[in-house]
Amino acid sequence: MTSKKLVNSVAGCADDALAGLVACNPSLQLLQGHRVALRSDLDSLKGQVALLSGGGSGHEPAHAGFVGKGMLTGVIAGAVFTSPAVGSILAAIRAVAQAGTAGTLLIVKNYTGDRLNFGLALEQARAEGIPVEMVVIGDDSAFTTLRKTGRRGLCGTVLIHKVAGALAEAGVGLEEITRRVSLVAKAMGTLGVSLSSCSVPGSKPTFELSADEIELGLGIHGEAGVRRIKMATADEIVTLMLDHMTDSSNASHVPALLGSSVVLVVNNLGGLSFLELGIIADAAVRCLEGRGVKIARALVGTFMSALEMPGVSLTFMLVDEPLLDLIDAETTAAAWPNVAKVPVTGRKRSRAAPAEPPEVPDSAAAGGLDSKWVVLVLERVCTSLLDLEEHLNALDRAAGDGDCGTTHSRAARAIQEWLKEGPPPASPAQLLSKLSFLLLEKMGGSSGALYGLFLTAAAQPLKAGTDLPAWSAAMDAGLEAMQKYGKAAPGDRTMLDALWAAGQELKAWKNPGADLLQVLSKAVKIAEAAAEATRSMEARAGRASYISSARLDQPDPGAVAVAAILRAILKVLQSSDV
Repeated sequence: MTSKKLVNSVAGCADDALAGLVACNPSLQLLQGHRVALRSDLDSLKGQVALLSGGGSGHEPAHAGFVGKGMLTGVIAGAVFTSPAVGSILAAIRAVAQAGTAGTLLIVKNYTGDRLNFGLALEQARAEGIPVEMVVIGDDSAFTTLRKTGRRGLCGTVLIHKVAGALAEAGVGLEEITRRVSLVAKAMGTLGVSLSSCSVPGSKPTFELSADEIELGLGIHGEAGVRRIKMATADEIVTLMLDHMTDSSNASHVPALLGSSVVLVVNNLGGLSFLELGIIADAAVRCLEGRGVKIARALVGTFMSALEMPGVSLTFMLVDEPLLDLIDAETTAAAWPNVAKVPVTGRKRSRAAPAEPPEVPDSAAAGGLDSKWVVLVLERVCTSLLDLEEHLNALDRAAGDGDCGTTHSRAARAIQEWLKEGPPPASPAQLLSKLSFLLLEKMGGSSGALYGLFLTAAAQPLKAGTDLPAWSAAMDAGLEAMQKYGKAAPGDRTMLDALWAAGQELKAWKNPGADLLQVLSKAVKIAEAAAEATRSMEARAGRASYISSARLDQPDPGAVAVAAILRAILKVLQSSDV
């Protein structure tokens, strides 16, 4: 099945994409009749070496995103994953030559089509008397044995754009720039890994992976890699990538990486989430530093993509101070990040959190809870929530992002870990305050905030006493806080529906001689009925309020969770001498 793409036409997508970039970037202009983008201030570059690069489209922001002062003078774009036409390359060379530039350097990724087309344009330009040089970049570290075609050009090419651009801006001549970037290109490597393939507009994915497989050592055109490996953690995948890139038996390994100073590039191949990209970046930094590598600079983002491929590549460039100065040099290229000009390694990355204020004993401490009973209640609540994880997620998928069970399980595991640290506070007020802080810190999401609000407010009445009327007042205070800040009311199809229903029944605690178990048992049944009743309610608050009522044919997951928590508390009470 052909994948969906937001394009006007398959044939015109490369032209439209480049036109859109130029339309939104006043520093760029198109070369009429060609798929070429040039600096708008081209005429101001007289006497300076021009830098041209390019290749197939589909690698955005490469290549046009790196046009600007201090980087490329212009780029020539081909169709998606297709080398640009010789005529367009030659037209770009002529255009920069007519502007009075001091020769042109072509920066080409090592693919057969690019070498041929850029090479032919170079020969034709030289025949016209235009001084032109070409460097072919091959930074792929995937292949254990070198093939005749050499290493593929990958994301490391962007670093060459930066180095060459800084040299050109400094007025260095064509031959010297060519010599220096050729040396730099030999001291870097790139390796990619992907969870699945990409698809060229109008076509099917280029390869298929099973659910437990990932592709290692693939290129940027959707081609398969050198091998498939089993799905693993981010740490394990990064370690495997680094091992592969530094293995001396690998003919394309990065030379003398360990113990060196490097620029690290963590490159999104197009479809990886920013969350995953951050995790990979953290793993790469830890893994490199653990091996004695000094990370001088780290670039994280999308630099050279492969359409929507959900993968990442790691690039390491060995650097010394002069080379680092070129990386740090100013540029106006839109896609080059604002990189801090300080080493990553050796920097203090955290600071101590402020100490918690000391606990103030409350007047209800003498009537505290039995710690063994509290532990039993919390353990039963945690077990119930963990058992319900997938059920709550399934309910949440219809109205939210499908993580209600995961959020509650995260809270349960946090409470379990907390209980291992020692007995919980005997004071009910301090117990609820501790639980509130824990859920706000560890649970996350709106559920964590709502539970935190409820417990924080409920703790206040319990500072003065712990009789049944005080617990009823605590329930009222918690519900009032939830409504005040959460903006939900009974009947809005939220977790409040179950909690509110139970709270109304628990008002019976205020009556002299009320039986705790009878009151709580009835409250739990009413809460469960209220949770089930949300099935037919129209959502007027929370994330579900954005969903059509016709699709909400099941109970609210938050209300179901609340009812389960109350049921767990009741079961412990019924089996204990309270």
